[in-house]
Amino acid sequence: MSFDPLSAAFDLGKTLISTIWPDPTKQAEAQFKLAELAQKGDLAELNAYIVQLTGQMRINEAEANHSSIMVAGWRPYVGWVCGTALLYVALLEPLLRFVAKVGFGYEGEFPAIDATLTMPVLLGMLGISHHRSQDKKNGVSTKKIGS
Repeated sequence: MSFDPLSAAFDLGKTLISTIWPDPTKQAEAQFKLAELAQKGDLAELNAYIVQLTGQMRINEAEANHSSIMVAGWRPYVGWVCGTALLYVALLEPLLRFVAKVGFGYEGEFPAIDATLTMPVLLGMLGISHHRSQDKKNGVSTKKIGS
Protein backbone atom coordinates (compact mmCIF):
# COMPACT_ATOMS: atom_id res chain seq x y z
CA MET A 1 0.00 0.00 0.00
CA SER A 2 1.30 3.46 -0.86
CA PHE A 3 1.99 6.18 1.66
CA ASP A 4 0.64 9.14 -0.29
CA PRO A 5 -3.07 9.71 0.40
CA LEU A 6 -4.22 9.51 -3.21
CA SER A 7 -2.58 6.15 -3.93
CA ALA A 8 -3.65 4.73 -0.57
CA ALA A 9 -7.26 5.78 -1.23
CA PHE A 10 -7.07 4.29 -4.73
CA ASP A 11 -5.79 0.96 -3.35
CA LEU A 12 -8.50 0.88 -0.70
CA GLY A 13 -11.13 1.65 -3.34
CA LYS A 14 -9.98 -1.27 -5.51
CA THR A 15 -10.20 -3.62 -2.54
CA LEU A 16 -13.71 -2.43 -1.67
CA ILE A 17 -14.88 -2.72 -5.28
CA SER A 18 -13.76 -6.34 -5.55
CA THR A 19 -15.52 -7.09 -2.24
CA ILE A 20 -18.83 -5.37 -3.01
CA TRP A 21 -19.31 -6.45 -6.63
CA PRO A 22 -18.58 -10.09 -7.42
CA ASP A 23 -19.74 -9.50 -11.01
CA PRO A 24 -16.64 -8.74 -13.17
CA THR A 25 -18.59 -6.30 -15.36
CA LYS A 26 -19.73 -4.22 -12.37
CA GLN A 27 -16.19 -4.37 -10.93
CA ALA A 28 -14.75 -3.10 -14.20
CA GLU A 29 -17.23 -0.20 -14.32
CA ALA A 30 -16.52 0.80 -10.73
CA GLN A 31 -12.75 0.46 -11.16
CA PHE A 32 -12.91 2.57 -14.31
CA LYS A 33 -14.70 5.32 -12.39
CA LEU A 34 -12.14 5.00 -9.59
CA ALA A 35 -9.25 5.21 -12.07
CA GLU A 36 -10.79 8.33 -13.64
CA LEU A 37 -10.97 9.99 -10.23
CA ALA A 38 -7.40 9.00 -9.39
CA GLN A 39 -6.15 10.26 -12.75
CA LYS A 40 -7.80 13.62 -12.20
CA GLY A 41 -6.14 13.71 -8.82
CA ASP A 42 -9.27 14.87 -7.06
CA LEU A 43 -8.63 13.48 -3.60
CA ALA A 44 -11.86 14.84 -2.11
CA GLU A 45 -14.03 13.26 -4.80
CA LEU A 46 -12.07 10.01 -4.63
CA ASN A 47 -12.45 9.92 -0.85
CA ALA A 48 -16.21 10.54 -1.16
CA TYR A 49 -16.48 7.65 -3.60
CA ILE A 50 -14.62 5.33 -1.22
CA VAL A 51 -16.85 6.40 1.66
CA GLN A 52 -19.86 5.58 -0.51
CA LEU A 53 -18.46 2.11 -1.29
CA THR A 54 -17.74 1.47 2.37
CA GLY A 55 -21.27 2.54 3.30
CA GLN A 56 -22.79 0.18 0.74
CA MET A 57 -20.70 -2.65 2.12
CA ARG A 58 -21.96 -1.94 5.65
CA ILE A 59 -25.56 -1.86 4.41
CA ASN A 60 -25.09 -5.24 2.68
CA GLU A 61 -23.62 -6.73 5.85
CA ALA A 62 -26.42 -5.32 8.03
CA GLU A 63 -29.05 -6.73 5.66
CA ALA A 64 -27.43 -10.16 5.68
CA ASN A 65 -27.23 -10.27 9.50
CA HIS A 66 -30.71 -8.89 10.17
CA SER A 67 -33.09 -11.15 12.11
CA SER A 68 -36.19 -10.15 10.14
CA ILE A 69 -37.02 -12.33 7.14
CA MET A 70 -38.29 -9.21 5.36
CA VAL A 71 -34.76 -7.79 5.37
CA ALA A 72 -32.42 -10.77 5.38
CA GLY A 73 -34.79 -13.08 3.55
CA TRP A 74 -34.85 -11.46 0.14
CA ARG A 75 -31.89 -13.47 -1.16
CA PRO A 76 -33.37 -16.82 -0.12
CA TYR A 77 -36.75 -15.65 -1.42
CA VAL A 78 -35.28 -14.95 -4.86
CA GLY A 79 -33.66 -18.38 -4.82
CA TRP A 80 -36.94 -20.09 -3.90
CA VAL A 81 -38.86 -18.19 -6.59
CA CYS A 82 -36.32 -19.09 -9.25
CA GLY A 83 -36.13 -22.71 -8.07
CA THR A 84 -39.91 -23.02 -8.07
CA ALA A 85 -40.08 -21.57 -11.58
CA LEU A 86 -37.49 -24.11 -12.76
CA LEU A 87 -39.42 -26.94 -11.08
CA TYR A 88 -42.65 -25.88 -12.79
CA VAL A 89 -41.13 -25.32 -16.24
CA ALA A 90 -38.94 -28.43 -16.30
CA LEU A 91 -41.03 -31.00 -14.42
CA LEU A 92 -44.51 -30.05 -13.25
CA GLU A 93 -45.97 -28.40 -16.34
CA PRO A 94 -44.98 -31.17 -18.80
CA LEU A 95 -46.08 -33.88 -16.38
CA LEU A 96 -49.39 -32.17 -15.53
CA ARG A 97 -50.06 -31.46 -19.22
CA PHE A 98 -49.47 -35.14 -20.07
CA VAL A 99 -51.76 -36.39 -17.28
CA ALA A 100 -54.46 -33.86 -18.18
CA LYS A 101 -54.42 -34.74 -21.90
CA VAL A 102 -54.08 -38.51 -21.59
CA GLY A 103 -56.11 -39.07 -18.45
CA PHE A 104 -58.81 -36.45 -18.79
CA GLY A 105 -58.77 -35.37 -22.44
CA TYR A 106 -58.01 -31.75 -21.52
CA GLU A 107 -57.02 -29.70 -24.58
CA GLY A 108 -56.65 -26.26 -22.98
CA GLU A 109 -53.51 -24.31 -22.28
CA PHE A 110 -51.42 -24.39 -19.13
CA PRO A 111 -49.90 -21.28 -17.55
CA ALA A 112 -46.52 -20.50 -19.04
CA ILE A 113 -43.59 -19.16 -17.04
CA ASP A 114 -40.89 -17.33 -18.95
CA ALA A 115 -37.79 -19.13 -17.64
CA THR A 116 -35.52 -16.74 -19.54
CA LEU A 117 -36.17 -14.29 -16.72
CA THR A 118 -35.50 -16.64 -13.81
CA MET A 119 -32.72 -18.92 -15.08
CA PRO A 120 -29.91 -16.30 -15.23
CA VAL A 121 -30.70 -15.24 -11.67
CA LEU A 122 -30.83 -18.84 -10.44
CA LEU A 123 -27.59 -19.79 -12.19
CA GLY A 124 -25.86 -16.68 -10.88
CA MET A 125 -26.93 -17.49 -7.32
CA LEU A 126 -25.74 -21.08 -7.73
CA GLY A 127 -22.39 -19.84 -9.04
CA ILE A 128 -21.91 -17.47 -6.13
CA SER A 129 -22.81 -20.19 -3.63
CA HIS A 130 -20.32 -22.53 -5.33
CA HIS A 131 -17.56 -19.94 -4.95
CA ARG A 132 -18.46 -19.47 -1.28
CA SER A 133 -18.36 -23.25 -0.78
CA GLN A 134 -14.91 -23.31 -2.37
CA ASP A 135 -13.81 -20.53 -0.01
CA LYS A 136 -15.01 -22.54 2.98
CA LYS A 137 -13.35 -25.70 1.67
CA ASN A 138 -10.04 -23.87 1.20
CA GLY A 139 -10.28 -22.17 4.59
CA VAL A 140 -10.59 -18.64 3.19
CA SER A 141 -11.96 -16.27 5.80
CA THR A 142 -14.58 -13.83 4.59
CA LYS A 143 -14.96 -12.12 7.96
CA LYS A 144 -12.51 -9.35 7.11
CA ILE A 145 -12.36 -7.25 3.96
CA GLY A 146 -9.30 -7.83 1.84
CA SER A 147 -8.36 -11.14 3.45
